[in-house]
Amino acid sequence: MSLQELVDISRFYGANPDYVIAGGGNTSFKEGASKGGVLFVKGSGTSLGDITPQGFVRMDRAKLARIWETAYPQDADEREAAVLADMMAAKLPGEDGKRPSVETLLHDILPFTYVVHTHPALVNGLTCSQEGETAARELFGEGCIWIPITNPGYTLSQAVKKALDAYLAHNGKPADTIFLQNHGIFAGAGSVEGIKAIYAKILSVLGEKIKRKPDFSGKTGTYQDSEAIAEALAACTGQNSTVVFERNAEFARLTADAAGFAPASSAFTPDHIVYSGSNPLFIAITDGRPLGEQVRDAWNHHLAATGRPPKIAAVQGRGIFGIGSSEKTALLALELFADTAKVAAYSESFGGPRFMTRDKIDFINNWEVERYRSGVVEKS
Repeated sequence: MSLQELVDISRFYGANPDYVIAGGGNTSFKEGASKGGVLFVKGSGTSLGDITPQGFVRMDRAKLARIWETAYPQDADEREAAVLADMMAAKLPGEDGKRPSVETLLHDILPFTYVVHTHPALVNGLTCSQEGETAARELFGEGCIWIPITNPGYTLSQAVKKALDAYLAHNGKPADTIFLQNHGIFAGAGSVEGIKAIYAKILSVLGEKIKRKPDFSGKTGTYQDSEAIAEALAACTGQNSTVVFERNAEFARLTADAAGFAPASSAFTPDHIVYSGSNPLFIAITDGRPLGEQVRDAWNHHLAATGRPPKIAAVQGRGIFGIGSSEKTALLALELFADTAKVAAYSESFGGPRFMTRDKIDFINNWEVERYRSGVVEKS
């Protein structure tokens, strides 16, 4: 057991878009006894796919444990700021300039040497579905924990700790698999081989239950008036923005009409909000009106209704446009929307899509942690 094994398994999952996209997910490794031991946890804004030993933050587990003994403010913003300050104070000497993952407390309370948290679209087809919890119980029995949709950070860690304690009291052993509604999955084990075995089983079981897979064949970067629409969208931003376009069989299915777009019309997980926005714009195209005028009117109506410019524009009969301050962020928006399309398709096997609730979406849109994470991407 070593830090190098943590690097290896982090890259194993982080470089695979079936598990991690946009640098999401986090991993950890515990060294030494729980009292006075060290937690190596992924640094916020660091990509798992190419992480090095320096990409992890060394944390004092004794100091992290004291966070649970601290009384924090009731106000959510004040509480998260106070917890973050205490987490930063729990870094070991020499870790200056690094910021531990927002999920650090959750990693610490899982009693396993290795913990790997990812957001596989196949898993989120379950966690972002109407019948996800029931299906999880049927497929995996009592060997897993299901956490209802919860704001990330300290609030989520509290919910998981309570569920872990109850599971241990009832079963006499710790739970090694945690499904987080509208978020992803945590797996813990004493070895990297144990982690891989858990993930392999879960994805195999879910794969057998999927009724329809998304179809991304027929990919094209231009179609009909796509270039003119891209120019109109860029003009709507009022900034030096980049707009990229993609059409494929799945995107054509989603943009056939407003009803067809409904399964992808909101946010499934925090990562989708951060990189592709919480409110994708659907533009219905009608005959007889200039195309640029229709784009501008739809944009202005969307901006007035949501207060936020969209990062994704779905144009009827054309395809999906990603909008960003650079080509990288525009392409990232498209990549995350493709993941949205995957989750929507997989969720059909479990009662259909279930988006994040409005209050949880608002929390992510206004959360300092996610502004920090998206800012790292903007600068990289």
